[in-house]
Amino acid sequence: MKDLQGATVGSIDLPDEWFGGEVKVHVMHQVVTAQLAAARQGTHKTKTRGEVAGGGAKPWRQKGTGRARQGSIRSPQWVGGGVAHGRTPSDWSQRVNKKMKRSALRSALADRVNNELVTVVRGLEFASPRTKDAVTALGALGLAEGKVLVVLADKHAGTLLSLRNLERVHTLTVDQLNTYDVLNSDAVVIDEAAIELIGTGRLAGQSTEEVSQ
Repeated sequence: MKDLQGATVGSIDLPDEWFGGEVKVHVMHQVVTAQLAAARQGTHKTKTRGEVAGGGAKPWRQKGTGRARQGSIRSPQWVGGGVAHGRTPSDWSQRVNKKMKRSALRSALADRVNNELVTVVRGLEFASPRTKDAVTALGALGLAEGKVLVVLADKHAGTLLSLRNLERVHTLTVDQLNTYDVLNSDAVVIDEAAIELIGTGRLAGQSTEEVSQ
């Protein structure tokens, strides 16, 4: 365990419930696929010939013009016409039960620990919003490059604002921790106070009753 200056300030036993056990690749794949599918808006829409305005009159008579017969200028072959077999709004979400989500998150965290990509930081807070302080801290932790996932114990304004301008840094509170963001990072930085809150759905100082409300 380190502080924001990169100095070792002690050790911590990571709970096996979340950082130990088998890495189940197939479970992680299924959960990440479902998570990305749920993020799709599904609002794409094209108009059929029946939805495009105009085109009620037959453009020319059926026979005798030498041209191909046409029934409407809003047919798909016409410029400005409707789209044949176009895309319609869709719901891409997939059902994934809570047990599978927990198993996938456990596997992702265990994989990062096994590859020595997890850093626990004591006192992960910046008194006032300052991006320069965040850059300095990450450099001291040996994380000057690559994608970094920072997991906070609560919504500390100074810390969140200090980190949000860094494009390669993604910041989450512990109740938002998920499989995709863990796997999509090159390193995971976790606030010491957040360790015991993983999987509870709570933030530091928040009671179970407050979460249920």
